[in-house]
Amino acid sequence: MEKLTLIKVGGKIVEDENTLNVLLTDFSTIEGAKILVHGGGRLATKMAEQLGIESRMVEGRRVTDEETLRIVTMVYAGLVNKNVVARLQALGINSIGLTGADMNVMRSEKRPVNDIDYGFVGDVKEVNAEALSMLLRNGFVPVLSPLTHDKKGRLLNTNADTIAGEIAKALAKLFDVTLVFCFEKSGVLLDENDDNSLIPRINRKMFGKYKREGIIRGGMIPKLENSFQAIDAGVKQVVITSASEINGGKGTIISNG
Repeated sequence: MEKLTLIKVGGKIVEDENTLNVLLTDFSTIEGAKILVHGGGRLATKMAEQLGIESRMVEGRRVTDEETLRIVTMVYAGLVNKNVVARLQALGINSIGLTGADMNVMRSEKRPVNDIDYGFVGDVKEVNAEALSMLLRNGFVPVLSPLTHDKKGRLLNTNADTIAGEIAKALAKLFDVTLVFCFEKSGVLLDENDDNSLIPRINRKMFGKYKREGIIRGGMIPKLENSFQAIDAGVKQVVITSASEINGGKGTIISNG
């Protein structure tokens, strides 16, 4: 089965010129089929602040009203996505920028209101693995922003880690998939302020314990939840690591054991 490397990049990486350039240069050297999924939440928060709009986060997920949806669409699908695509083209990578609405790549449903009303946030229901596979087999490198659609004309804000995980799961039936979540830290840490406190391997039991103790919190929660779901769905390997280590060797390996 053909190898596919799926890299999800977020955090401070997409807003820092130097680290983004290093990440994209390393990404360009990865052999075989590859996909890049990016976030951009920090830039969206900054843009919202400039426009006088308050950002609200719950366990790493953004509550999205009408105004916030407009901002994240501009930032994710516009500023960040096209900047990444242009830089990859300069590195000789024939990339194509997508939202979930493009080629009907990813359909979601608006998250139902339970304890929290997340607003226009999408829960993924369908991934068009055939469309992505067609692009990959024709030499294109998809670059996905964290927006999906409901097939009724509405864009929905969707967690980028979730998008990466859902794509990895869908393509695991067609490719030998390695999923890499990269950000500014070296991996999952016992102390988020100490890069030397790396947890080299983590399973579900450890995740539950660290979550209860408050060691793992915020955006790391959906990242790990999606990692375990990907392993269950047949993704060969999931790694959480720093943007400078996407070619393997270091970071936190996610396991079922």
